[in-house]
Amino acid sequence: MSGPLSGVKIIEFQGIGPAPFCGMLLSDMGADVVRIDRKARNGTGTKFDIGGRGRRSISLDLKKPEAIETCLKLVEKADILFEGFRPGVMERLGLGPDLCLARNKRLVYGRMTGWGQDGPYSQMAGHDINYIAITGALRSCARPGEKPVHPLNLVGDFGGGALYLAVGLLAALHSAKVSGLGQVVDCSMADGAASLMSMFYGMSAAGSWSDEVGNNLLDGGAPFYDSYLCSDGNYISLGSIEPQFYAELLEKLGLSDDPDFRKQMDKSRWPGLKQRLTSIFKTRTRDEWSAIMENTDICYGPVLTLKEALKHPHNVARKTFVEVEGVPQPAPAPRFSRTVSKIQSPPAVVGQHTESALQDWGLSAAEVEALRKVQAI
Repeated sequence: MSGPLSGVKIIEFQGIGPAPFCGMLLSDMGADVVRIDRKARNGTGTKFDIGGRGRRSISLDLKKPEAIETCLKLVEKADILFEGFRPGVMERLGLGPDLCLARNKRLVYGRMTGWGQDGPYSQMAGHDINYIAITGALRSCARPGEKPVHPLNLVGDFGGGALYLAVGLLAALHSAKVSGLGQVVDCSMADGAASLMSMFYGMSAAGSWSDEVGNNLLDGGAPFYDSYLCSDGNYISLGSIEPQFYAELLEKLGLSDDPDFRKQMDKSRWPGLKQRLTSIFKTRTRDEWSAIMENTDICYGPVLTLKEALKHPHNVARKTFVEVEGVPQPAPAPRFSRTVSKIQSPPAVVGQHTESALQDWGLSAAEVEALRKVQAI
């Protein structure tokens, strides 16, 4: 193993979406993550499951008491355990935090849910779009007179969920190393999405952010912070907020002496200025605008497809993307100068490492064979 989390032992209970993504991040940073999969899924898995990379898979029949006891033996060796079930599921299995912490008082026990462990929505099904809806994030992603556009599942699942879970687990791990005591990390995607909106709640309280969508600095209201269609059907993005960056934008567009563009923050002018910029950007292709605006301080970027992003010169130079078994995918992030992160392995087939991982984590060959006899593995 390499990476800053080398030596950290983590149990991940198989789930969907943000929990596996959190496992990928921790594995990329060097943790030894074993994923507990359902035995019924044995043999499934694909190299295209990028979020499943870097972990070994142990398949167990959690309906059998022997499998539950095996999990608890693994808990005794673990630094972190995390799961992504609805509240109460792990307790019903006999793997709730009280039982696990009784076996390992230093354990960090992470719980990933959409709504949190309590509250009136806690037992209700949901997805990313629902979690960000109740935080104000979804309503803020809209154009005037149009429905909200959900930003993929980046804000709820991955931003408000997986990243907050990873930060919480590592913070609790630090606390456990100092105090000798673990704890439960209750990570709600709705809570995380609300936290991501902190700046906008501050701006709203100060009167500088309006609930009227498409009328604000960062929601497409400002003509200098938006994307624009080019003559070839592609798009470019602008983020020329600061006065010096805005001045350079005007200079490149030949608008420095145009009085209509001088009052940058006059919102009453924004709709008209946006119409003019829309017309201007339609006169050239995306590549032609890139030739004009790249390597400046305009705050510019071409809007790329996934396939185009793989080949962009900056991404190529930074090795932002790598290939594993012929599958292009993002490289580990962030980057560390001394304890270099890397992809530990391709995505595992379910049950691929059951025997080897159990023995690596301290079970004897006889114990593994006993599990096989009762069909717990």
